Amino acid sequence: MHREQIDNVVKQISQVILGKERQIRLSVACLLARGHLLIEDIPGVGKTTLAHTLAAVLGLQFQRIQFTSDLLPADILGVSIYDRDSGKFRFHPGPIFSQVILADEVNRATPKTQSALLEAMEEHQVTAEGETRPLPEPFFVIATQNPSNQIGTFPLPESQLDRFLMRIELGYPDAGAERALLQGADRRDLLPKLTPALQPAELAAVQTAVRAVHVSSALLDYLQALVDYSRKSPDYVSGLSPRAALALLAAARAWALMEGRNQVLPEDLQAIVPGVVGHRLFVARDSTRINGAAVSENLIEAVPIP
Repeated sequence: MHREQIDNVVKQISQVILGKERQIRLSVACLLARGHLLIEDIPGVGKTTLAHTLAAVLGLQFQRIQFTSDLLPADILGVSIYDRDSGKFRFHPGPIFSQVILADEVNRATPKTQSALLEAMEEHQVTAEGETRPLPEPFFVIATQNPSNQIGTFPLPESQLDRFLMRIELGYPDAGAERALLQGADRRDLLPKLTPALQPAELAAVQTAVRAVHVSSALLDYLQALVDYSRKSPDYVSGLSPRAALALLAAARAWALMEGRNQVLPEDLQAIVPGVVGHRLFVARDSTRINGAAVSENLIEAVPIP
């Protein structure tokens, strides 16, 4: 039942984002695991379009925030304005009060503005003007960023990166997908034609089902072995945190459900390792981030399945 619904979601997104089924499936798994997604790549490969399409197919309320160097935290969270009629300040909620937030080019804003997302992403609430206000459910942040070597970017700090359950890269399309892109309609023109494949209540039911996917003791042994290797290996500056271990578990559960299983297998864990750990590990020799594929190959080859 759930697999058919998820396959329909992936199929609809694939009609807009061509030739990127694996990245689409990782994005959907991230949402089903109640996480946040970071898409890092050069401009023009479809990062923003993927975020728009996810929101449209899932029937969720959507807001786009364009991050710039002069963006202020109040532009995201909202601000209180004096109301003459009532004689009181009235809070006007910002764009963060939506179910899907596209934080476009998040690393072009200053660290102070980037940090405004932290509480919202972790606690699903916002504290503004001394009052804590809950955010809608589900609440899903999709952030895009350009490579840090591009002009005018502020690299996300580790604490902010760790809030994202997954980071993916879209990359260039293959020749066949690019030809279809060139010959077909504009991708943005296809968005209004999409119909929601899941209603919010159905999405909540699938997210609940993800949490019920069985995880054996042997699988947890394997997960802990991967995390432990990252902490003890001299290859990395620091290992994976407990939050990263929980992210691996949640994403593996979502991937297993998407594959039609009610139990997590080692290959489910291996499938999501690149997305979950690629932005959390640093190479010891030069403290630069290594890409998800390299991290995945290193960890999976180094740690045998129990």
